[in-house]
Amino acid sequence: MSVLDYLALPAVQHALIASALVAVACGVISTFVATRSMAFAVHGTAELAFTGAAAGLLIAGDAIAGALCGSVVVATLLGALGTRERDRDATTGVVLAAGLALGFLLLQYYTGPSSAALDILFGNIYGVSTSQLVLLSVISVGVLAVMCAIGRPLLFASVDPDVARAKGVPVRALGLGFLYVLALTVTEAAQIVGTLLVLSLAITPAAAALRLTSSPLRVTALAVGFAVVAADGGIVANLALPTVPPTVCIAAISFGIYFLARVVGPLLERRAAPVTLAA
Repeated sequence: MSVLDYLALPAVQHALIASALVAVACGVISTFVATRSMAFAVHGTAELAFTGAAAGLLIAGDAIAGALCGSVVVATLLGALGTRERDRDATTGVVLAAGLALGFLLLQYYTGPSSAALDILFGNIYGVSTSQLVLLSVISVGVLAVMCAIGRPLLFASVDPDVARAKGVPVRALGLGFLYVLALTVTEAAQIVGTLLVLSLAITPAAAALRLTSSPLRVTALAVGFAVVAADGGIVANLALPTVPPTVCIAAISFGIYFLARVVGPLLERRAAPVTLAA
């Protein structure tokens, strides 16, 4: 079968739509992840989605609902324990270690197939059902709506929290709210690319965009574009190269975009630099 033949299959079409939804949400939050230096929090939240998935399977037989509920619990713990920026990484590490241990313990008591929980770790791009597609759509729209509402004050609180606090901006509440948005988005992305590669969509796009511009609006637009290209481009690449897993293709394209941005960024800075003539 050719790539065009594969694109006509419902499973592939669902995968492309789901990947685009996840990429848009991840692209938007990745700007704030980079600004707030929360890459490790993304990593920790992504892996702890596995714990929620294991709990969901054990209690209700639903890995996705469990992962979503677990992500909210994790965000609450990180927000309550990591109130100071210098404590954030240590808090994430502590919660991550305890959460992963609990996830593996819960999985030992689950007697059914564990593939649903493992899908949260490694992703299952071509297994997205219509109901999951609806759920992903709701989460993506919700993430975009919340970020549109809190984006400006959150950016202010991220760049200069002390001044923002003095101006009456609820810095702590915004930080906790962003943790919830981050947790839901990461869990959403984990269903597609898996927690082990979620960084490819939640961090790398903004890291690349920041190499090309410093405008928050342009960074967000570029990050969304890069994430969509990596997500859907990775699926198309997998269709052309079926021996390479789709998550690997997504990660490779995402890294390639970042590498090109590292090369092109300094060239753009030189062109933008003012030219001075010697007297």
